[in-house]
Amino acid sequence: MPLLLPNPSSPLPSPLRHRLCSSSSSSYAAAVGGFLLRSGHRPGPPRLHAADSRVVLGCGLVTLDYLATVDAYPRPDDKIRTGELQISGGGNAGNALTAAARLGLNTRVISKVANDETGATVLSELNEAGIDTSHVIISDGGNTTFVYIIIDKQTKSRTCILTPGDPPMVPSDLPMSSLSAALQDADQMKIPILVDAEQERTKEELEGLLSLASYIVCSGNFPKNWTSIPSLPCALLEILLQYPRAKFVIATLGEKGCMMLERSEAGDDSVVGAADIEVVADSLKWELHKDDTLPTCISSKIMRLSARGLRTIFGRLLIGTAEVIPASELVDTTGCGDAFIGAVLHALSTEMPPEKMLPFASQVVSQFPFA
Repeated sequence: MPLLLPNPSSPLPSPLRHRLCSSSSSSYAAAVGGFLLRSGHRPGPPRLHAADSRVVLGCGLVTLDYLATVDAYPRPDDKIRTGELQISGGGNAGNALTAAARLGLNTRVISKVANDETGATVLSELNEAGIDTSHVIISDGGNTTFVYIIIDKQTKSRTCILTPGDPPMVPSDLPMSSLSAALQDADQMKIPILVDAEQERTKEELEGLLSLASYIVCSGNFPKNWTSIPSLPCALLEILLQYPRAKFVIATLGEKGCMMLERSEAGDDSVVGAADIEVVADSLKWELHKDDTLPTCISSKIMRLSARGLRTIFGRLLIGTAEVIPASELVDTTGCGDAFIGAVLHALSTEMPPEKMLPFASQVVSQFPFA
């Protein structure tokens, strides 16, 4: 959820917990939970790339992850040994902000932890990554969210078992009047909002966030589940029809890359005809260089895109590939989607065109976590 910082010296409003991102050219905001960018420099560790003095404020989940690598996932009643155990900070907001910080953005986080050892470790790791944690709520008592992650070396998959933090963030942490005012101010200041769409929350909660979205990023399953349309291109079209403020929607597809539908202004001089979006998607897939090991992107022209039973939008469809990683080098996919979002935030903040943004984000994913 975006929060507003009208100028560099303004104090932050009360914290909230949602998953989304915001941005604008002068004050750039983004969220995985929520992020805001504004001018102003804050010292931190060396960064991979400079992104001037923009600040990302992220609102969302931070956790401590216990990553246990096993030869094979256990069967019922099995007792097995871990080959390796790692303990590190995690969570959607924590991971995405870490990626954004390492890519050069100044980052802050709004979240909630307990005053336990786990919470202290989480805050320490976030600070070490260069993320400002001064606006994290620390509850007196309870426990910080932690996650057991079982990494199966045989299938290259991971299973997450989350223990929620207690006490959770509740509406009284941020009165609805303040939340409504913050959203209205963001709208008036034309601060774009990127929503990391997951169906963890109720449909009503997510509806409210998506209706404000300037950008939407989701998993490959979300469009079908949300729209009840089995075709991914058609489901993406329906999402942009449902949420007219959204400039694009990206569905991440793991090793198959991603698909992005970008809206164009109606009447744009570059519009070159009309086409069925499924036909366009099939055509792009045939044009992809499937032997490339590095991420690539291919785009349709801007046109009137339609699907049976749906209205038309002006826009273009893009398909991005993932970097091909040999099975022997693939260890764990935990946090890949969050790293993708961190890279998208960086790309948006530096006004990177989508044709470069998608391969860039895929390359960042292949390098996450950063050394």
